[in-house]
Amino acid sequence: MEFFFLSLLLIFFFLFSLSLHLLYFNKNSSVLPGTLPPGKTGWPFIGETLEFLSTGWKGHPEKFIFDRMSKYSSSVFRTHLLLENSAVFCGASGNKFLFSNENKLVQVWWPDSINKIFPSSVDQNKKTTSINEQGIRMRRLLPNFFKPEALQRYVGIMDSIAQRHFESFWEKKSQVQVYPLAKSYTFWLACKLFVSIEDPEHVAKFARPFDVLAAGLISIPINLPGTSYNRSIKASNLIRKELLMIIKQRKVDLCEGKASATQDILSHMLLTSDENGKFMPDLDIACKILGLLVGGHDTASSACTSIVKYLAELPHVYQYVYNEQMEISKSKAAGELLTWDDLQKMKYSWNVVCEVLRLAPPLQGAFREAIVDFIFNGFSIPKGWKLYWNSNTTHRNPEYFPEPLNFDPSRFEGSGPAPYTFVPFGGGPRMCPGKEYARLEILVFMHHIVKRFKWKKVIHDEKIIIDPMPVPAKGLPIKLYPHQLY
Repeated sequence: MEFFFLSLLLIFFFLFSLSLHLLYFNKNSSVLPGTLPPGKTGWPFIGETLEFLSTGWKGHPEKFIFDRMSKYSSSVFRTHLLLENSAVFCGASGNKFLFSNENKLVQVWWPDSINKIFPSSVDQNKKTTSINEQGIRMRRLLPNFFKPEALQRYVGIMDSIAQRHFESFWEKKSQVQVYPLAKSYTFWLACKLFVSIEDPEHVAKFARPFDVLAAGLISIPINLPGTSYNRSIKASNLIRKELLMIIKQRKVDLCEGKASATQDILSHMLLTSDENGKFMPDLDIACKILGLLVGGHDTASSACTSIVKYLAELPHVYQYVYNEQMEISKSKAAGELLTWDDLQKMKYSWNVVCEVLRLAPPLQGAFREAIVDFIFNGFSIPKGWKLYWNSNTTHRNPEYFPEPLNFDPSRFEGSGPAPYTFVPFGGGPRMCPGKEYARLEILVFMHHIVKRFKWKKVIHDEKIIIDPMPVPAKGLPIKLYPHQLY
């Protein structure tokens, strides 16, 4: 009997969802003149979300998009993702349109479910979501920490931590697992520069819940025990409690003169008021720091891991990088740290990084929301629709990058790729503010690993999964072959 009623409930829910789905879709499709983009909305309620996510889990995130671009012979198509009517904008023209019309025709959008992972005390009755409010406020605060004079100060700190990291976790090891170690390195840096935590044991303890949190960010938002989303919310709550304790102690230290107003982003947030003279609540600061710690290490650790993968597969590229890095290393006195000028000399190494970011971008894409009705490429886009751009529509497109699957760092020599085709950091007003920070931490990592080791992959054809960033399924185990002198 219980099974019978459960079945009836599921059938009712399915029919109800179908009715709402069709009603909402028809309502939006009849408002504007012209036609909607080609495409289909998939299953009721979930739309095409499962297929969208599963192509990433299988290691081919571009397949969902390229299949539909080919099927509809269109650079824009409609679908239904993350419970929302959506349009996917493809190619350089789509990127340019979305990036150039920020806060004019479109605005950044995250699923409402993300607010449960990154909650805020912002008034939930406002039309803008709290995640948008946080993003706007954050972009006003970050420039002081990512301007050139600040970044120059970070290079020595990054080099010092990198030395400690490689001495502790790489040297005297015959085999290591790259991805966890890359995450350890980038997280250590983020903790030091954002909240002045650098004790390895404290950093390691603090890092554990972050893996759980990241796995649930782009998942089906079902908040039931055992789901990825539920675990992510719990991890977020745990991290926020730790951050609130750190904030409480920092306030005391600032009052007693034990902490500096300029030592890190946390102090700056505590001491900076808005245009009305109001200071951020502790919960908002904790959530912003949480977001920075996630963004400040997850993408870079994915990039560092992919760099190790490609250098193992391409010994001639490794040799060029090695030669460049050793020339810099030999110019340094014993114990002398890397400087800003040293990193500017790593031109070939950075071209290699860019080619890795083209083929394995940590940021696969992002969503916008139409804030007005508009026409794009002759198609009607209704207000409220969610708009998705994906880096692979240009990165792996032979129209922009000939023989796109070939690894060729020379693509980034001279003036480099055409505008809006190379977008690992987004573009326009929403260009990642931490782009230069990421460049520094990645180049410092490359310098240390290359001058210390050669290496070989243990698993020749290890699968790469996107969840939500490119990650080797087994963490990229490698065998290390130390250089005799470096």
